[in-house]
Amino acid sequence: MFKEAIGTRSTVIKNTVERGAVKKFAVAINDLAPIYYDEEAGKNSRYQRNIAPPTFPVTLDFGTIPNLNLPAKGLIHGEQIFHYERPIFVGEEVYCYTEVKDYYEKTGSNGRMGFLVIRREGLDIDQNLIFSEDRILIINEAVRKGMGF
Repeated sequence: MFKEAIGTRSTVIKNTVERGAVKKFAVAINDLAPIYYDEEAGKNSRYQRNIAPPTFPVTLDFGTIPNLNLPAKGLIHGEQIFHYERPIFVGEEVYCYTEVKDYYEKTGSNGRMGFLVIRREGLDIDQNLIFSEDRILIINEAVRKGMGF
């Protein structure tokens, strides 16, 4: 179903990590650690600046993979794992892309399901990895039929 998409990736998208967006996100997740929004707390931290919360990358633009036509509804969020080389700094530019890493299928009591493994990465201006995110999207039998498979 999506085997041919393995190895395809989006174009790289530049994201600017804005202080206001970081603070709104921190409020939304109810994590008001001062290092996320208070400039003085950032200066006095070991990073000497403010950082974004660990799950902040969900707000970034990772681009679109051409010809990967996923439905807008019905996908199941199976797993999501973040790995950091270092924190995301408030004010920096992060260059993001998405890549299809794998696709496999399993048959269970509810029919055939597809598992699409996606990797997202965020790089700094020098192309050094800041973070990666691995996620698995589950495509159940009903969604597969709706897609014509």
